[in-house]
Amino acid sequence: MPKMKTSKSAAKRFKKTGSGKLKRNKAYKSHILTKKSTKRKRNLRKSAITDATNVKNMKKIMPYL
Repeated sequence: MPKMKTSKSAAKRFKKTGSGKLKRNKAYKSHILTKKSTKRKRNLRKSAITDATNVKNMKKIMPYL
């Protein structure tokens, strides 16, 4: 059986935490920032935990994470 390939785009976007959960960055922080409040932009800087409904698919595309 050949080795499974990791999705490189996903590997750059997700990191594994110590407890095994997947950490991700929030979206909507790249452009059109003038209409967004300072508080909203500050909260977008923080990382978030990937939702449990997506974890199964993420582990499939990143088998060696």
